[in-house]
Amino acid sequence: MRAGASRDTAKRIIKKIRGQIYHGIDTRNIYKIVLDALGEEKEGIVLKQKYQLKDAIMRLGPTGFMFENYVGDILKHSGFKIKKIRGKVRGKCTVHEIDLIALTENKKILVECKHHSKHGVYTGLKESLYTHARFIDTSPYFDTECVVCNTKVSNHAKKYAKCIGQQILSWKYPPNNSLENIIEKNHLYPITILNLNSKDVGIFLSNGIVLAKNILDYTEFELSKKTGIHIKKIQNSQKLVQRMTS
Repeated sequence: MRAGASRDTAKRIIKKIRGQIYHGIDTRNIYKIVLDALGEEKEGIVLKQKYQLKDAIMRLGPTGFMFENYVGDILKHSGFKIKKIRGKVRGKCTVHEIDLIALTENKKILVECKHHSKHGVYTGLKESLYTHARFIDTSPYFDTECVVCNTKVSNHAKKYAKCIGQQILSWKYPPNNSLENIIEKNHLYPITILNLNSKDVGIFLSNGIVLAKNILDYTEFELSKKTGIHIKKIQNSQKLVQRMTS
């Protein structure tokens, strides 16, 4: 339903897959069964793409650079200004490469991005600790700090972050305003959510197109000329994005 399915559609899919679920089944198997069931629905193609959001973000790897660019776009759409991506800041003891330097009207924010390309991996206390260490060393350059990741965060990391005043934006956290909530509410899906092969995805990313909806900023002719991707494939992708963001 969060991916856009109606309650009736959700109930129909539950009824359809119930017989395939057994005690102890792996959640990845459930995920695959649901994807197959979604593909059989009238609006299945759109629902199926949205339902794969977590996998799509994981495909932004493996280096994490594109995830940093993606987070930058998300923050910009949330009202922040991005001063620099992967910018160097001299601290008291050493020089740090900061993933993102974000600005509000009166605050400069150190943003550490942590990208995982595998399921079942938590972002833990270690990431929270080294982000805070960088924040302390670069003080007073930054006013506050934030960790953004595409997986769930451990309870230890949440507890520590709350204690030191560190913000966390991750999968399922904070409640009601988590990473996937912000993406879905504002249609900020990554380009990897579309039916594209890795070569075409790489071409879009190398042209600075990280958000799927940014392909609507061009005509099909302009985008085909810019990327070298066949115009028919561009048209199909644009139609899919229009349906996903309407």
